[in-house]
Amino acid sequence: MTTFSTDLALEIYTEDQPGRWPLTYEEWADRARNSLSTEAFDYVAGSAGREETARANRTAFDNWRLRVRMLRTAPERRLHTEILGTPTPGPIMLAPIGVQEILHPAAELASAAAASEAQVPFIASTASSTSLEDIAAVMGEAPRWFQLYPGARHDVDASLIRRAEDAGYSALVVTLDTTLPGFRPRDLAKSYLPFLRGMGLANFRTDPVFRSGVNVDDVAELGREFLRTMLVPHLAWDDVARLIESTRLPVLIKGVLDAEDALIAQSCGAAGIVVSNHGGRQVDGAIGALDALPAIARAVGGEIPVLFDSGIRSGSDVLKAMALGASGVLVGRPYAYGLAVAGAPGVARVIRQMLAEIDSALALSGNKSVADISRDSVVPAGQVTATSIHATTSI
Repeated sequence: MTTFSTDLALEIYTEDQPGRWPLTYEEWADRARNSLSTEAFDYVAGSAGREETARANRTAFDNWRLRVRMLRTAPERRLHTEILGTPTPGPIMLAPIGVQEILHPAAELASAAAASEAQVPFIASTASSTSLEDIAAVMGEAPRWFQLYPGARHDVDASLIRRAEDAGYSALVVTLDTTLPGFRPRDLAKSYLPFLRGMGLANFRTDPVFRSGVNVDDVAELGREFLRTMLVPHLAWDDVARLIESTRLPVLIKGVLDAEDALIAQSCGAAGIVVSNHGGRQVDGAIGALDALPAIARAVGGEIPVLFDSGIRSGSDVLKAMALGASGVLVGRPYAYGLAVAGAPGVARVIRQMLAEIDSALALSGNKSVADISRDSVVPAGQVTATSIHATTSI
């Protein structure tokens, strides 16, 4: 049981330095902008094309409102959940974000350390600035998953999977929506692609299979070979099934926006789905991820967990996603900005604030546990449901 919101609020009200930490997503983003180069900030903040998909993500959240009931909460709430055997103190995980060295010198080591302290699961990116083994060493026994971009070389995929298994990662997240690069004007205008500068490639520099025949000390050659390996426009569902069969870890499929694709992934043996449009970074003009969530959750029928990312900014967003079918959410840009602002303490603060916001919204909307959140917990913006206008004496 927890009282995240009360504990943090009292601490803030009594601290000696009011305003030391940002309190909203927008404040974190503004401070991150001031801490980073324009290239680095735009790489994280930017999205594909006219950034319509990123806006659609937020519009989708704005189209729903939490249903608020009175005198139904408890002094303490239960936020704890477990997904595929991975426990977390709240229904959040840290999403895979690559190239974290552009945000802070400690890169993933800082984010992983903060996640470990909070016991919030950390999902390490294929394109991390720190090797998956070094991330695991920082985390100790704390929960962690490994995200894989399936590449053109099956032998490299197999090597990365074996390394993740050996390093104590408990699940594999296979991302399908980056078989080609998104058209991102903010990056293109500055000719900024960190991989071509040798950044975000720690797992490849250290991989015995990838290193064979590649001069990993030559930044240009390393970057080019990475892109040749990672860009796979011919990737097919048969390849996904092969990957799932190749590992003893449960595999979640990330980047799903269509119920039919969710069912195909399930038929391939996927242990879970991650509904995501990559935060709007890949396809401009695509559906908002939250708009895709209910149909996908209905399609899999509770047989496997459905996680969610893209557009999460607050604890209320987390509850909305859960009401529409998510078992939990992956938090991305908020913690990236926390890392940029203050390294590990910044990430820790973002985690703590997110849990406090979830706790507060849960309690004040009349719920005792995240398990209480259901489709009845939200209403379309501007509408009321029949259940909300009929009086009842039941408590």
